[in-house]
Amino acid sequence: MTPLLDRTITPTENDRRLAVESSQFLELVSALPHEIRLQFLDEDAPPTAFTLPATALRLLNEILKEMAKGNAVTLIPTNAMLTTQEAADILNVSRPFFVNLLEAGKMPYQRLGSHRRILFKDLMTFKEKADTARAEAMRRMTEEAQELDMGY
Repeated sequence: MTPLLDRTITPTENDRRLAVESSQFLELVSALPHEIRLQFLDEDAPPTAFTLPATALRLLNEILKEMAKGNAVTLIPTNAMLTTQEAADILNVSRPFFVNLLEAGKMPYQRLGSHRRILFKDLMTFKEKADTARAEAMRRMTEEAQELDMGY
């Protein structure tokens, strides 16, 4: 298993049910602009109170909403170093195609011995630019089709 997959949580049916319930509650409080104080009440542990930053509460709510849908969730720090296979998987392309992108200078990478590593934030920057270019090309093609009265 790759390190990226090690950080992936795939919800069980019970996880989904609990995520639905808890995300509905968190939805109400996640809009608060300030930190929130929480307390754990579990029979197997002492009562523990702590403060959660508002941004972490919003992130937790997004994670729970995805789990409620049955989606696997992976939390990746922006400075995480990815393997070429992990990066290719995120872009939904083959590893050889991704390596060709790197060799063509389309995004920065580092070499660790014979292995290439890609910063997650660099990968996301590349993906955002590619998505924007794709959307622009689609817009231009749609305009052209309309100008040529192709029935679109």
